[in-house]
Amino acid sequence: MNNYAWLVRREFWENRAIWMIPAAVGGFLILCGLFGRVDVMSIATRVPSLAVGEVFLVAVGGTFFAVMSIYATWYLLDCLYADRKDRSILFWKSLPISDATTVLSKLATALIVIPVVYFVGADLTTLIMAFILSVRAHSLLGAALWHADLWLQLQVLWLYLIVTSAIWFLPVAGYLLVVSAWAKRAVMLWSILPPIALLLAERWFFGTHLIAIELWRRLAGLGAHAFRPDGGWVTTVVDNDTIRTPAGVWGFIDAGGFFSSPETWAGAAVGAALIAVAIQLRTRRTEI
Repeated sequence: MNNYAWLVRREFWENRAIWMIPAAVGGFLILCGLFGRVDVMSIATRVPSLAVGEVFLVAVGGTFFAVMSIYATWYLLDCLYADRKDRSILFWKSLPISDATTVLSKLATALIVIPVVYFVGADLTTLIMAFILSVRAHSLLGAALWHADLWLQLQVLWLYLIVTSAIWFLPVAGYLLVVSAWAKRAVMLWSILPPIALLLAERWFFGTHLIAIELWRRLAGLGAHAFRPDGGWVTTVVDNDTIRTPAGVWGFIDAGGFFSSPETWAGAAVGAALIAVAIQLRTRRTEI
């Protein structure tokens, strides 16, 4: 366990972008809150305060989650490849640390540590922005951004997304690790070419697109499996327009459906197999 802790620290030392990117995103959003042209007065007077708070929290959290997804993908592609490119793999192989431990530590960094860092960054940014916007809008918006239940729901939503994303995207993470451990150059290109080749081959020889459907279901299917689309909604009429906002995350979270879905664990099994392949490649590959 101590080895994993030190290996994760190593990732922070060698990949400062893990904390620098969320810090930059948070700083940019805070500047937008300070100097941006945000018409908070009209929003607060026309829309119920609870809906304003929901939109605000989801917008900030969604921004961090989108950036996190992009960076975590790049990290998985680069982590094993970079060790071979800068020849630091020779140093790490000389230590009494197995290749399995090294690969699993990088996997944990991508699927758990990085999301937690972004979670903390999103929380701090949201608190600072809420304070700034409350001061700018005085009492009109202050009450909208400080619903304790909304903040609790945000924490639950983030933690739930971290767990479900780590399991659901395990085959994607495993595939990226395989490419990172195998490719000698152009890891981004090699991560794209095999799926494209499979899609074209299936289309040309069989006239079907089952692979495309399965890829899309894996890449974009987390929401359909982890959340209920028919959760509680609140309908509000504003200036003859109907606005539908969720009553809360409690009615949307479908943990039972996610963890009992065969697709969830079939994907996890494929991911485990791909991670085993990445470990074997790490054992056999040397510096570039």
